[in-house]
Amino acid sequence: MDKVSAKKLIKELTEKINYHNWCYYVKDEPEISDAEYDKYFHELQKLEEQFPGLKQNDSPTQKVGGAVLDEFNKHSHAIPMLSLSNALNEEDAYDFDVRVKKFLDTKEDIEYVAEAKIDGLAMELTYERGVLKVGSTRGDGATGEDITENIKTVKTIPLHLFGKEIPSLIDVMGEVFMNLKDFNELNEKRLKNDEPLFANSRNASAGSLRQLDSRLVAQRPLRMYCYRVGRLSGKKLSTHWQALEYLKKLGFQVNPYSQVCKNIKEAVHFYKNLFEKRDHLEFEIDGVVVKVNSLKLQDELGTIARSPRWAIAIKFPARQETSVIEDIQVQVGRTGALTPVAHLKPVNIGGVIVKRASLHNQDEIDKKDIRIGDTVFVERAGDVIPYVVKVVIQKRSGKEKKYKISDTCPVCHSHAFKPEGEAVSRCTGLNCPAKLKESVSHFVSRDALNIEGFGRKHVEQFIDAGLINSFSDIFKIKKEDMLKLERWGDLSADNLIEAIKNSKQQTLDRLIYGLGIRFIGQQTAKILSGHFGSLEKLVKATYEELINIHEVGPRLAQSLVDFFSEKKNVEEIKRILERGFKFKVVKAKSSKLQGKIFVLTGTLESLGRGEAKKLLEGHGARVSESVSKKTHFVVAGSEPGSKLSQAKELGVAVLDEKEFLKMVK
Repeated sequence: MDKVSAKKLIKELTEKINYHNWCYYVKDEPEISDAEYDKYFHELQKLEEQFPGLKQNDSPTQKVGGAVLDEFNKHSHAIPMLSLSNALNEEDAYDFDVRVKKFLDTKEDIEYVAEAKIDGLAMELTYERGVLKVGSTRGDGATGEDITENIKTVKTIPLHLFGKEIPSLIDVMGEVFMNLKDFNELNEKRLKNDEPLFANSRNASAGSLRQLDSRLVAQRPLRMYCYRVGRLSGKKLSTHWQALEYLKKLGFQVNPYSQVCKNIKEAVHFYKNLFEKRDHLEFEIDGVVVKVNSLKLQDELGTIARSPRWAIAIKFPARQETSVIEDIQVQVGRTGALTPVAHLKPVNIGGVIVKRASLHNQDEIDKKDIRIGDTVFVERAGDVIPYVVKVVIQKRSGKEKKYKISDTCPVCHSHAFKPEGEAVSRCTGLNCPAKLKESVSHFVSRDALNIEGFGRKHVEQFIDAGLINSFSDIFKIKKEDMLKLERWGDLSADNLIEAIKNSKQQTLDRLIYGLGIRFIGQQTAKILSGHFGSLEKLVKATYEELINIHEVGPRLAQSLVDFFSEKKNVEEIKRILERGFKFKVVKAKSSKLQGKIFVLTGTLESLGRGEAKKLLEGHGARVSESVSKKTHFVVAGSEPGSKLSQAKELGVAVLDEKEFLKMVK
């Protein structure tokens, strides 16, 4: 492959994998199978090894997982929680052993520990003086979500450590999951209650831990197996197996399907045996993790950007059967994503009757040339998610029909658009019933209109009762209607009516953010608010006007144009404004910095970056994350990054902390 072709393919794979990382780790709504993700990832790794100079700054090979959700506080991990490199077969496992020996410069057998790889959610627990202080998700590896109150409800996690060797400080990593029996019972209850079913036990676990009400989490049959010790005070451990035994003494559960292996051959043998038994295990597994047992050797081996050199996950092959695509229909997700779904002739895959399989997007349909009537190979990748692998061309009769996703939403018939560089089409309808609960919950959330006491469960209750069918309906809610609903009394109804009334005094940027327009975050909403000054002017803005605003790129500008070109959206915004909104005007402290663009880099001694940003915005300035010719000033603290070099190259004025404080104070 030539360099030009490689550059294009690396860019495409990077964007694709980053998107699917977001779907898997942030939304808990994977759009592709594990097997397909692994294929893309390995393809990108090979290209980057062949063309190291073409590796992109946002390459997923340097990054773990996804971003932190806004609903929880952030928690920084003292030791990064890395993900594992994958081996797709036994040969890859033996290659891993060769790499370990080569790095350690030895020909002696390496002792390993092999463990069943549970498909759950990675967690870190921090204990101080034997008491649980913090429970956090892996997040992006460096920073996770603080979900301590939720994690306390998991019955297999001790709130206080046991035994005689309790350390003053210990970090414990593990996997939160559900047994298959418990998971199936949970889904049966949801079916009886007309609630949406969880796709698999991992999604059920992740979805449970991300509930804001810990009482609800306590009702979910979660458990945790611990697999690693991070920081540890007052005790020395020499092997990974010793660490597992020590964790058991402290009161933790560890994976019962684990064993010490004197060499890689024994580890592969363990993998083969577990592969034969996986149908009879009490929880879902998708492979085996093999780790160097010696902690001293682990330290010598160290890590690469994304994963440790001393461990690897040997994945199980996905199961596969053939079926016939009888029809293709589009589903609209809670974020407006249009997903084509193949309706299959029922087929038994791994003991499960599969009737439907996601086709992901139009690009995937075109790439695989999938047609209605085709005979196809279907996999339950990771033994969970059904997807179409490929078409059996030899079985085509000529009667098969090509399929094209419509450019209108099948639910609300609003325009559906596909942003440049993305594969998924999305409904632009503000009040689309398919995404109404999600969009209204966002509209009333703390960072948007901040209607206190109007949580997700209340939004769902009002929509189910027919009181809310659009954003503007929120401002027509009557006390007498609320009192007819369960758990609403005079006081709670009066409080919500007052909170809705107060929300009409919010700043314009909060309303813009609350509309949930694709790519519009809080900072962008502030920029648009400051630039246009009214929602009416923003609605009428052209693509050319938008693209000339600093920090508004082509995707964001097109998203705004598409959103406001939908007549139903403009009519709904008009109805919202007619409810009596009186936006607060936030006056800048000084006009000399009005409209100036600042970039912050490095560490400031006297104030945090958030405080500096707030100071600048109070003066009418804007804070950008990147340096460009439009940047007016770069504020450089101690240990500045590459932004300082970029500023010097572009001739942008650089301020030290003293100069910056003099300017803003």
